[in-house]
Amino acid sequence: MNQRLCARTPERLRAFFEENPRLALAFSGGCDSAYLLWAVRACGAELGVYYVRTAFQPAFELEDARRLCRELGQELRVLELDALADGRVRENSPQRCYFCKRRIFGAILEAAARDGYACVMDGTNASDDAGDRPGMRALREMRVRSPLRECGISKAEVRALSREAGLFTWNKPAYACLATRIPTGTPIEAAALKRVERAEAALSALGFSDFRVRLTPGGCRLEMTQAQMPRLLELRTEALSALEVDFTEVTLDLRPRGGLEI
Repeated sequence: MNQRLCARTPERLRAFFEENPRLALAFSGGCDSAYLLWAVRACGAELGVYYVRTAFQPAFELEDARRLCRELGQELRVLELDALADGRVRENSPQRCYFCKRRIFGAILEAAARDGYACVMDGTNASDDAGDRPGMRALREMRVRSPLRECGISKAEVRALSREAGLFTWNKPAYACLATRIPTGTPIEAAALKRVERAEAALSALGFSDFRVRLTPGGCRLEMTQAQMPRLLELRTEALSALEVDFTEVTLDLRPRGGLEI
């Protein structure tokens, strides 16, 4: 335990780690689970970290997960999973996230149990809507713990604490899985996920962040924050050149995305 660093974590979170000294973390590479990883290590609890790689996660998420684990000296276990092998996930009904979470966390629970971890946690925070969302319901049924939410730690607090801890993820935008780019009811194909991933990587390379490329019947629709729209128009030629590799029609949603709150 690093007593100085542990003392900087919220008292209610320290109490959770004292009650659960052996923990397995479902690690996404995002801001919330990254802070949780840091806090567990700072407070000296024994930790196993698991990342599940599926067609729904872009490559940069695993790169970020590996980078943070290297920086903190934490071993990362990468579990391979073919989420699309489950027809209930592939058909993309309104309950898709429920079935997908069951598969992903089922793999983590199985691996964690083999490694001797009885408590599996995720990075859901107190600002997340934990109502009857399908994914949240799956986590409750599988008894996955969410210490940030249980301890009342909001997204804004996570970002502030992460910045204080020096984590590069402190201002990382939230990133929903690639399956959310495909309209509900449209069957999910691996090729479609790859097109979306290439498109979003191309726009990121042009300097854009916190946006979405959503599939439409004729191509794709871009969702940008208000601040980025003028720059998108300035780089219209470059953006179209990159996107037209995969899409014949590219549209822009004039209703802006909510920006990252820090």
